[in-house]
Amino acid sequence: MVELDLNSPSLPNGEFARVEALQRYKILDTPPEIAFDDLTALAASFCNTPIALVSLVDTHRQWFKSKVGLTATETPREIAFCAHAIQQPDTLLVVPNALEDERFASNPLVTSAPHIRFYAGAVLVTPDGFPLGTLCVIDRVPRYLSLEQRQSLQALSRQVISQLELRINLTRVKRTTIQLKGVAKALHRSNQHLSQTLCELKHTQSQLIQTEKMSGLGQLIAGIAHQINNPITFIHGNIPHIQSYIQDLLELLSLYQQHHPKLHPEIQQKAEEIDLNFLIEDLPKVFSSVEVGTTRIHQLVRSLQNFSRKDQGKKEPADIHKAIDDTLLILEHRLQARAEQPGIRVVKEYGNLPIVECYAGSLNQVFMNILSNAVDALEQASEMRSSSKLEQHCNTITIRTELQQPAKSKKGSILIRISDNGLGIPKAIVRRIFDPFFTTKPVGKGTGLGLSISYEIVVEKHGGRLNCFSEPGRGTVFWIEIPL
Repeated sequence: MVELDLNSPSLPNGEFARVEALQRYKILDTPPEIAFDDLTALAASFCNTPIALVSLVDTHRQWFKSKVGLTATETPREIAFCAHAIQQPDTLLVVPNALEDERFASNPLVTSAPHIRFYAGAVLVTPDGFPLGTLCVIDRVPRYLSLEQRQSLQALSRQVISQLELRINLTRVKRTTIQLKGVAKALHRSNQHLSQTLCELKHTQSQLIQTEKMSGLGQLIAGIAHQINNPITFIHGNIPHIQSYIQDLLELLSLYQQHHPKLHPEIQQKAEEIDLNFLIEDLPKVFSSVEVGTTRIHQLVRSLQNFSRKDQGKKEPADIHKAIDDTLLILEHRLQARAEQPGIRVVKEYGNLPIVECYAGSLNQVFMNILSNAVDALEQASEMRSSSKLEQHCNTITIRTELQQPAKSKKGSILIRISDNGLGIPKAIVRRIFDPFFTTKPVGKGTGLGLSISYEIVVEKHGGRLNCFSEPGRGTVFWIEIPL
């Protein structure tokens, strides 16, 4: 241990926080870097000295990140000139002749190699005010610095800090990029699994709707919706984190571009390779598309879960409009335009309905039966119409709800009318439409039980009414009345 008695530098105020700030940069004991070596070379050249250092003052040592004219990599803090310099971070410490300065006259760095006589150190101060060390120049003979040399040394010290900030910012960018890549890969895998499951669901759902096996459909949808819910929960839960990562990354890149417009050649080359400006512009758009898609799938899962819920043997409060909307969402793929079929427009004319005590799961089945039949009718009409008539005709399903409140009774009923502008149904068929196993569809397309089951649910289970009115060439209306 070297003893310097009263000439040893005292610890500056806030030393613990200062050392923490130094460690934050993760710079100690790292290999040489050209960016810092260039600055020490410039300092030695501007000040015409044989030695120049980027010196960082640690707890018990000063360590040299970059050095010119010196082989040592560190010295004890007790004998470090730079440990004195950081005591006054706003001042350039200049020692013209160390032998004539009582603080350094007996210092081993003065009395023996490297025989320091002249020292000048510009303190490296972080943006939040912590002195980390110095950019210093050293000579073996006494001398002075001109005003221009002092200003150059201080300017170069600020560039050292800029390089330290750039280094830590690049580390943050790399870390955030790695995190984003990990989340993106997981999101991609979940999306692939979800898309596959959703395709399987739609295929199975279409088969079940066509064959009208609605009780089996409810159970199957509940199971598949549960499977979808796992990946969608993962995706939905990670969206805020991804959004935060993206925002942090873009803000960091923006600050970097503002404060360091002149990029290091390696960084400039990488930025051009990945088309950085395009990525900055396109990344929020891509994420927005993912967010819209996951929200849409999340809505579909909720609709599937609501649609497939089982009746508990007693009536429960239900929102009729929500039940209809959930059914429409499940049927959405059949409402959209396809190569062989025009799209189907849905017009909602909802009245002001109260919450209804009913068997919600069973009513969902009724809405599915009637709406899917309306879609079938419109698709059949499109196949029979000529192309010129198709251009003039807009396939439409209209859903109208209203509250019926008789004057003499406190309890009323709700009316739900579901109409289509298809080809209509002949009167002879209308009279048999609720008979079990009666169907006009081709073999294999239906069992003829859908409307029969719907009639039983509305009339026998709810004490309501279900009627069908149709006019050939103009369309069909199903009238559902549920007592309150």
